Amino acid sequence: MPDLRPVVLKLEGITKRFGTLTANDAIGFALHKGEVLALLGENGAGKTTLMNILFGHYTADAGTVEVMGQALPPGQPGAALAAGVGMVHQHFTLAGNLTVTENILIGTRPLWRGGLGRAEARARIAALSRDFGLAVHPEAKVRTLSVGECQRVEILKALYRDARVLILDEPTAVLTPQETDALFATLKKAVAQGLSIIFISHKLHEVMAVSDRVIVLRHGRVAGEVATADTDRHRLAEMMVGAEVRLPAPSLARPGAALMELDAVSTPPEGTRPGLKSVSLALRAGQITGLAGVSGNGQGALADLVSGLVAPSAGRFEVAGARVERWSPRAALQAGVGRIPEDRHATGSIADFTLTENAVLEDYARPPYSRRGWMNWRAARAHAEKIIKDYDVRCPGSEARIRLLSGGNMQKLILGRALETAPRIILANQPVRGLDIGALTYVQDRLIAARDGGAAVLLISEDLDEILALSDVIHVMSEGRLSPGFPRGTKTPAELGVWMAGQGFDHAA
Repeated sequence: MPDLRPVVLKLEGITKRFGTLTANDAIGFALHKGEVLALLGENGAGKTTLMNILFGHYTADAGTVEVMGQALPPGQPGAALAAGVGMVHQHFTLAGNLTVTENILIGTRPLWRGGLGRAEARARIAALSRDFGLAVHPEAKVRTLSVGECQRVEILKALYRDARVLILDEPTAVLTPQETDALFATLKKAVAQGLSIIFISHKLHEVMAVSDRVIVLRHGRVAGEVATADTDRHRLAEMMVGAEVRLPAPSLARPGAALMELDAVSTPPEGTRPGLKSVSLALRAGQITGLAGVSGNGQGALADLVSGLVAPSAGRFEVAGARVERWSPRAALQAGVGRIPEDRHATGSIADFTLTENAVLEDYARPPYSRRGWMNWRAARAHAEKIIKDYDVRCPGSEARIRLLSGGNMQKLILGRALETAPRIILANQPVRGLDIGALTYVQDRLIAARDGGAAVLLISEDLDEILALSDVIHVMSEGRLSPGFPRGTKTPAELGVWMAGQGFDHAA
């Protein structure tokens, strides 16, 4: 039955090429007033490119975009904003040296008008934060925020501009289950009042919960379109990858000795980020330890400690049974720590380096990549090409700049770099953020295989489904505090959500 609601957004024949790579191939669809349209696809399927064309960051080689029946001038983000299109980008577009309020207000007032109207703006931002469950300090410098907090600022920035068409790219990564439910309830109220949403998420249960219709992209083309009520998660996964998808099912773990142990360890806070507060934790061989929590509650401090970026200010810290007196990134690498960082852009890669250079960033000074102070580029390229092949990194080749890759393909290269060294301890900090269902299952299989091979895995994720599916024992972090360990299957998402909100710690005390 045709949708009789007015069309607010229409794309026709959108084609975009980058050299020999066709990112979008004659894509077209319409978005109706008061509709939530989910956009699904594998990494590199063309979702982000398509949204960047819609928002004016890219200019299409062919095709047109209409908003409210009017042609949108290509390559002009200001025109998209003026037409009522708001976008929360997959990769943030924030100024780190400015406050949250200043970032939200940029571009909302003419330059000739004095001041930014801070008092009025702060009140409105506070109201939006409260209504959408997106807590963030309005006067905090963005450079001090966690990745998850930056995502909240991006959502607030779009909502502040009274968007009539809102593009959301992975909007719930930073929320507890209760906050996600509250956000969805708010979005449904806004949709009932006429807001139209393009919802991009790799969480298929979210797509099923919030969307009216789903469009699936594969290799830059529309592979299918279906009403959400007429499908299910399994069928959507098959549409995305073009084959049956099997989610990993870990066998019972057989934990061994503690390869890294924290006993009442504390670390100093960094800006608005809390440090660790008397945290005790054992990472055991042959075990996946899951760490859940709302972003910005101390997970970053624990990740920095494990990877050697900070040292304890109090407490006892042991690696392989020996007390650590001097700890650094080099010491962590020498101790066999494989690092998958949270932010693939800021700390996981160097944008203007090639895939080959990024593949050996942590090993370039060691054989076989270095001989007598000279780089062995043949060995480095062979290593990069193996990762590209084994991890299905879709790219123009090993000598391409990594900044040209989609976020998911960039993440695959970083994963390969960490796992190919056969580390004894694996820091997996948001390892599948931005990955499609096919890549996600492959990465999770690799983490399980590493566990079964005797590695100790610390899995930090804001996706409770991932934590519940993979972890042998689950801890929750809130305001720098660590909960007791909960064995697999002993806590529901709602029960973990209570700890994520800090209430479990209060009751335990």
